[in-house]
Amino acid sequence: MLANRLDLNRTKEKNGKVLIELSAVVKAYKSLAGAVMALKSIDLSVERGEFLVVAGKSGAGKTTLVNMITGLDRVTSGEIWVRDTPVHKLRMEQATRWRGENTGVVFQSFELLPTLTVLQNVMLPMDFAHRYTVQERRDRAMYLLERMEIAEHAHKLPTEVSGGQQQRIAIARAMANDPPILIADEPTGSLDSVTAAAVLTVFESLLDQGKTVVIATHDLDITRRATRTIMLFDGEIVDVV
Repeated sequence: MLANRLDLNRTKEKNGKVLIELSAVVKAYKSLAGAVMALKSIDLSVERGEFLVVAGKSGAGKTTLVNMITGLDRVTSGEIWVRDTPVHKLRMEQATRWRGENTGVVFQSFELLPTLTVLQNVMLPMDFAHRYTVQERRDRAMYLLERMEIAEHAHKLPTEVSGGQQQRIAIARAMANDPPILIADEPTGSLDSVTAAAVLTVFESLLDQGKTVVIATHDLDITRRATRTIMLFDGEIVDVV
């Protein structure tokens, strides 16, 4: 079955549909007790425009997997290709630059800078990438905040808005450089059910704009809204739905 899946991945790649491909990805962490295997020979392909959910309990390897895709963590062995880029070969500074242009990352804890306004937080990735003029950065940040329906809070500090609003700000920031891929790690983990549903609707709206969305979560309710779900257990893919 594994061989058949890999053959299918290669066919999709030839057709230009595959955006992300992992091949035999292994991640081992060192500990006092020896090596801890976080990922065990993961093979996975993600098509353009797909809403993929990586599900599993805490410690299953979900965060490690999405961090591999974004280049926030390095493989022990195996290959990761995003578009035409071998992410597994990028040096740290190369990965940082590549990530800023190709992926938007949304964290469970929001990771907004508390001393910057909402508007400044959204502008920050554009400042680093130098993709727009200063005025264009401001205009684009306001546009993204309007899309997230929080433009009225642009000049507040992150601590002055609710958790759901902070997550919307984090999504706007992730989209600042118009990346083709949005990666989110437990984006609804700290939100109530109503706010979480609203945030997921925002992710779904990004699919309508041609984005590819990958969400790592232990919340199985999110899987109902995905185009495909992979289940991780102890660092291995045990099911695909």
